[in-house]
Amino acid sequence: MDIQSRNQDQELSTSPPDKPKLMQGGNYIREGRDSAKSTWLLFSPQTPDEAGSLAKYLSIFSAHGVNLSHIESRSSVRRPGYEFMVECEHGMGDFGAALEELQKNVGYLNIISRNYRDNRSAVPWFPRRIRDLDRFANQILSYGAELDSDHPGFTDPEYRARRKYFADIAYNYKYGQPLPHVDYTKEEIATWGAVFRKLVELYPTHACKEHNHVFPLLIENCGYREDNIPQLEDVSNFLKDCTGFTLRPVAGLLSSRDFLAGLAFRVFHSTQYIRHHSRPLYTPEPDVCHELLGHAPLFADPAFAQFSQEIGLASLGAPDDYIEKLATCFWFTVEFGLCRQDGNLKAFGAGLLSSFGELQYCLSDKPELKEFDPEVTGMTKYPITEYQPVYFVANSFEDAKEKMIKFAQTIPRDFGVRYNPYTQSIDILDSSKQMKDLLREVHQEMDLLLNAMEKL
Repeated sequence: MDIQSRNQDQELSTSPPDKPKLMQGGNYIREGRDSAKSTWLLFSPQTPDEAGSLAKYLSIFSAHGVNLSHIESRSSVRRPGYEFMVECEHGMGDFGAALEELQKNVGYLNIISRNYRDNRSAVPWFPRRIRDLDRFANQILSYGAELDSDHPGFTDPEYRARRKYFADIAYNYKYGQPLPHVDYTKEEIATWGAVFRKLVELYPTHACKEHNHVFPLLIENCGYREDNIPQLEDVSNFLKDCTGFTLRPVAGLLSSRDFLAGLAFRVFHSTQYIRHHSRPLYTPEPDVCHELLGHAPLFADPAFAQFSQEIGLASLGAPDDYIEKLATCFWFTVEFGLCRQDGNLKAFGAGLLSSFGELQYCLSDKPELKEFDPEVTGMTKYPITEYQPVYFVANSFEDAKEKMIKFAQTIPRDFGVRYNPYTQSIDILDSSKQMKDLLREVHQEMDLLLNAMEKL
């Protein structure tokens, strides 16, 4: 993924409060636009059987002029009884005073906020249900309908109109809807074909075996051809059948926190637009060639899918400095990772598998190679406008996954997280009851495994 870093220092220092800020030294942005700027509070009554407690708590918010846009009651997973979850609108009333009074009158209180820097006790907001991804899907940096002046398509009115068309599709998409079908133009298909021809020549000798195993299946099932750009819906359905991963249209770059949160749900935010036809082997931002030729094939591999999800789960509620480390680990693995297979180096990063030039360069004797270690990798600086001087090598996806799990254990969080595939939601593990329920599930899985082994 070739992302320009023009005027990055200026962007970091002069961005208005509501404009996303670029992460220093990276292609992901530190925080996205959030027009709602709301704060979620999760709390329980002081006693489980307290009557009229909701009315009491609502009166606290009312007395301090705090507006609530969502109120929900549900069974508590931490203690007997129930709990409340409310969404407070930002900038209305004296929120600090309401919070102080509330803390004196509840059993427990958790603060989950997009504006967590204003409250040290707050946990950075993260999606709990897969449909919550709708809340940040449009909080992008740029490259939707907007183009920089040095973009190859900046002076092409037809290309700019197409980019607006694709941006509108992504902006209007909501979870649960079919992925929009796109009719690509002859010019766009020709651009795809130029990239496709070059890359398929190198895949047998340069790509990892997992990519080479899946790619023929994509040709057979999803219409991967030189004269056809696959539809996201077809590819997403294929991935879901393989590993549960799905694609979701996005208009441009998300913040690193939001992008990684999608991976926790096995959702990959994918662009649908294509690079400008004047430079088919170059793109200043991720496009459909990068997504479908680089990323999609490996999301069909179970081990790689699990590794990617572990990065996403580790990001939920993590402090900013750890988000930056996780985004950097993502860059050096999912984007530009190498692995050893049968004594040879192979590429598995999407930035390599979608770049004809760098796919050859990365396996030459020019770059420096280092062993993948999240502690070291996450602190490594990298360029974003040229080939990488350093690549990190994984022994296997399974080994990389185990290293990421251990690294996630160092992230300072007061809770654990677990993806529930049945409800497509995130379980927060912070009570003995939840631990017992999880242990019971593990025992059931072990019984199933032992029973199957006895029948062999």
